[in-house]
Amino acid sequence: MVDPLTDPLTEVLFHLLVGVTLGALVGLEREQSESGGTFAGSRTFPLFALYGALVGAFFPRALPIALGLLVVPLTVAYAGKVWHEQDLGLTTLMAALLTAVLGATAMHSDSGAVTAIIVGGGVTVLLSVKERIHGFADQFDETERLATAKFILVALVVLPALPGRSLDVLYGLNPRFIWLMVVFVTGLGFVAYVLGRFLGPTRSIAVTGIIGGFVSSTATTVSMAEKATQNEGLHHVCAFAVVIASIVMFPRALIEVAVVNPRLLPRVAVPLGVMTLVGIVAAGALYWHTRTDETVQPDELRNPFRLRSALLFGAIFAVVLLVSESAHEWLGTSGIYATAFLSGLADVDAMTITLSKLAAEGTISTQVATTGIVIAATANTFLKAALAWVLGTYRLGRLVSLVLGVVVASGLVLVAV
Repeated sequence: MVDPLTDPLTEVLFHLLVGVTLGALVGLEREQSESGGTFAGSRTFPLFALYGALVGAFFPRALPIALGLLVVPLTVAYAGKVWHEQDLGLTTLMAALLTAVLGATAMHSDSGAVTAIIVGGGVTVLLSVKERIHGFADQFDETERLATAKFILVALVVLPALPGRSLDVLYGLNPRFIWLMVVFVTGLGFVAYVLGRFLGPTRSIAVTGIIGGFVSSTATTVSMAEKATQNEGLHHVCAFAVVIASIVMFPRALIEVAVVNPRLLPRVAVPLGVMTLVGIVAAGALYWHTRTDETVQPDELRNPFRLRSALLFGAIFAVVLLVSESAHEWLGTSGIYATAFLSGLADVDAMTITLSKLAAEGTISTQVATTGIVIAATANTFLKAALAWVLGTYRLGRLVSLVLGVVVASGLVLVAV
């Protein structure tokens, strides 16, 4: 007796249902938003999916021809839409072609069906948030668009063109690896920046601190210190934002370790994870004592990617990498720790990536790498407290120092045992 769950016909029908359902989902969205107009809607899009699914299942070699033939009536319909409605938008036309492809993808295999579901869901969401996306795009001025274009340039054009090997003229450094880390670190801040702009100015102070921590925790600390100076009554909420931005540095470092040296992650995750948890609890206690009427308007986020800043980070990373290797060779473990502390005052990312790389190459032990990363994070945390004292008020500096001091102590205790 044939098991209905493994019957080939049942499997084909299931995949066919997936494809048609995705077509119906996109069609409903197009009709509800009235973007399809007289072009296509809740009935036509399932037919596009069915067309692609049947051709993909039974005539896979003819799929390119079938899609080409589909372009003909779509072009005629699009021309009529432009003529009658004066609408030049291509979104619905592209959605129709993509729906046919999704139908064929759903019929390809089980993994193809899963892929079609993921892509189809993403397409539906993308189509349904039209106004939000246009509003988000309108927030960018010319400077922001130029900075974004530069980021795409260095990530997709410059990176592949760099040599992917160690060069004697650069003292054994690998240019592509250096620039890859530049793209990676600036990319973390860039993603946080985009998220912050998407959320808009109404985001909470906690979200502001988190986003600020990924974009620039130092800039967030300076901003909050200035606000506390302008209004001393805001010292609690400003301290909360500084603490949140500071502890974001720890999971950010864990992300960097996971990318550069995944084997080091379990070791580093213990102290940095505990520091993060202690920081969250301490920040929660700080927020609990914040008066409900204490609010602070977050500053306008600036695109964190600047070509000069990217080049500067690349130079700092290269120097830190060379100095760390030399310090270890000349002074041993103490040289690594001294370099970690001094480097951490300026940039934790460079030292975190450097130690992760050295540990991956076997130049230093995982214990030394872990301790060095915690020392770098500790030095940078001390810097945040110092900025709160110097640029802010006495009460802000005291609160930030107390909370971050507890966080740092928890990490140092763990690496010392």
